[in-house]
Amino acid sequence: MSKYVLITGVAGGIGSATAQLFAEHDWHVIGVDREDEDIEGVDHFIQADISGADASAEIFEEVEEEEGRLDALVNNAAIQICKPVVEMTPDEWDATMASNLRSVFLGVRNAHSLLDPGGAIVNVSSVHAVATSSEIAAYAASKGGLLAFTRALSIEFSDDDIRVNAVLPGAVDTEMLRDGLERDYAGTGTTETVEEKMRALGIRHVIGRVGQPEEIAQTILFLADGDRSSFVTGQALTVDGGATARLSTE
Repeated sequence: MSKYVLITGVAGGIGSATAQLFAEHDWHVIGVDREDEDIEGVDHFIQADISGADASAEIFEEVEEEEGRLDALVNNAAIQICKPVVEMTPDEWDATMASNLRSVFLGVRNAHSLLDPGGAIVNVSSVHAVATSSEIAAYAASKGGLLAFTRALSIEFSDDDIRVNAVLPGAVDTEMLRDGLERDYAGTGTTETVEEKMRALGIRHVIGRVGQPEEIAQTILFLADGDRSSFVTGQALTVDGGATARLSTE
């Protein structure tokens, strides 16, 4: 019998790679995104803004009608606004929190009754939850909140036999990373191309390169599949090529 997974932000780099990987392992994939995209591996696509309470409720009502249950929920959708805190507007701050944190609260609240015992929730946080950089404070705060929320959920949902874990990707070759490098949010003032910046960023990793979306997808699959990670809950699994292992003073 197929297992059912719902993945938010399915049109993004990590989301689409995750959908394809789950499909390759014979999962039935429900994909949600604000963009209307044809994503390989997605069996049931829902176009919606998951940060809205009504929209979130409607998503899971549709899943209940069409699939009837879930084995895993992958909260992957996120936005990133790169600018100094003093230049960020309240609306931009609120939009970041709504997309990256409020949407997860709404999703797990609405998905809870659909998740079978033995099910799993995987929250895609970020290394910015534990070590961050300049001009990305809202994103870091939202991902840090998601990490704390993950721990709390693992306790609350333990009696329901639902495991809750987080993945903390480092620099991964996605549109979000490339947009950040294009904006030069680190304030280097350089005229390097994005590709040059990508290579320089890779050198700063212990592994010597940035990650690929498929590598994060493998970690998500591991945490979602109860046959692979049945004794893992409340954890934050960092997948960053060793970036946070190295002292910045080296």
